[in-house]
Amino acid sequence: MKKMEDYVRAIPDFPEPGIIFRDVTSVLQDPDGLKLAIDSMMGLLEGTEIDVIAGTESRGFMFGVPIAYQLGKGFIPVRKKGKLPCETVSAKYDLEYGSAEIEIHKDAIKPGQKVVLVDDLIATGGTLAASIQLIEQLGGEVVKVILLMELAGLKGREKLNGYEVASVITYEGN
Repeated sequence: MKKMEDYVRAIPDFPEPGIIFRDVTSVLQDPDGLKLAIDSMMGLLEGTEIDVIAGTESRGFMFGVPIAYQLGKGFIPVRKKGKLPCETVSAKYDLEYGSAEIEIHKDAIKPGQKVVLVDDLIATGGTLAASIQLIEQLGGEVVKVILLMELAGLKGREKLNGYEVASVITYEGN
């Protein structure tokens, strides 16, 4: 039986020399890989009390929605600025080469709701830290952050100090 790592394609020197890009599309396009990814991520939630799942655009949607479905919970999208039609709250964060802004509907989370945040990957942690900020601004409690992959060498987990973070696969480098 294949391990989760066997489904992730490694592309050397992308987007620049010296970087190994961990491609999640190879997981998504393989039925067994996709099932293993969702099942493995759901396994990270055992014993966690959850009211709602939130996921970051766009790969957090791909993993978060089937998890929410399996658990019988709702799903809240955390989107790039300008993509949501109703009143929103937003947060800016730094990227490696610039900045970005994400937002969430103002009525998406009710005060006191226990939220699990889902994404495919943590690198520097900026998107997830901004997402947590938005969830908490609306009164939600982030009870866990789950990821398919973690690039430990980029130390993104440090931006999430104080939160329970779990990943299916950890790559020690960048």
